[in-house]
Amino acid sequence: MRLNAKIVLSLCLLGSLFACRSGPRVILNGGDKAIPVKVEIADTHAKRTLGLQYRQDLAEDQGMLFLFAAERVQTFWMKNTPISLDLIFINARKTIVGIVHRAVPFSTATLSVSSPSQFVLEIKGGVARQHHIKVGDTVRFEGIELSPVE
Repeated sequence: MRLNAKIVLSLCLLGSLFACRSGPRVILNGGDKAIPVKVEIADTHAKRTLGLQYRQDLAEDQGMLFLFAAERVQTFWMKNTPISLDLIFINARKTIVGIVHRAVPFSTATLSVSSPSQFVLEIKGGVARQHHIKVGDTVRFEGIELSPVE
């Protein structure tokens, strides 16, 4: 049985739309355009402690979203993390309240911003500036369960 080329193309496009929507994502709104980031979720103490340590590479459209039970000043470090990261601090209203750009690999220096945040998105170092992401921009979560957080 032979399918019409338009039908095949339509099916492929439809399939790619569903593939793009699968899995949790954070959409960064601001800068040049909406930037989708496929994320792993760090919603337990063990997952938050491990984070992106030991990762050798991270694609520009991938990251890790750290979920916390409540807003507070969050602190991070780069121990055992061989790649540079941008850390985007997000409050409960899903507004970016601070960014640490290009965190130094393997550093044990404390990384934080002065404003309380409930979520922290780690992405490949340099991506936030590349896409003109800044404090005050908003984010949207897709496919992310926010409770319960350990």
